[in-house]
Amino acid sequence: MAYYQHETAIVDPGAQIGEGARVWHFVHVCGGARIGAGVSLGQNVFVGNKVVIGDRCKIQNNVSVYDNVTLEEGVFCGPSMVFTNVYNPRSLIERKDEYRDTLVKKGATLGANCTVVCGVTIGEYAFVGAGAVVNKDVKPYALMVGVPARQIGWMSEHGEQLDLPLSGNGETTCTHTGATYRLADGQCVRL
Repeated sequence: MAYYQHETAIVDPGAQIGEGARVWHFVHVCGGARIGAGVSLGQNVFVGNKVVIGDRCKIQNNVSVYDNVTLEEGVFCGPSMVFTNVYNPRSLIERKDEYRDTLVKKGATLGANCTVVCGVTIGEYAFVGAGAVVNKDVKPYALMVGVPARQIGWMSEHGEQLDLPLSGNGETTCTHTGATYRLADGQCVRL
């Protein structure tokens, strides 16, 4: 086996798990899941059948990654954050044919106890603060907080808040890496 699996973890036959991944205590990975190299699945994580997790993602304790969720490379899921896959669930009505796709793009951070309502896309290197509820798409590099989540700033790829206005134009440098970021027409890009 090219990955580590704790003795209490359950990995169903058919699951694909990349080299160097770590599957910790009481994890359950369903048989259709595709998990990349170097991924860490913390204690009590559940991964559904129709889930794709990119290389080097970190999924902290008590996170359930339900069907129709895709995480690109390097996504961080904080402790006890929540994904959904049905927009209007009812116990007495089966809605498995109504699952909505959720996409979290490269390098994004989802803070502890935040909730991501199904059907949204979270842009590259976006940062969702602890406890926020995301119910609409999030721009790349956006810093989101609150219920419902609203943008209050921009974040660098290093994870530091950038000195840029919410809208308009501007340019700044990450204090840690020296990388330059430009805001134009409401979009932040790294130069």
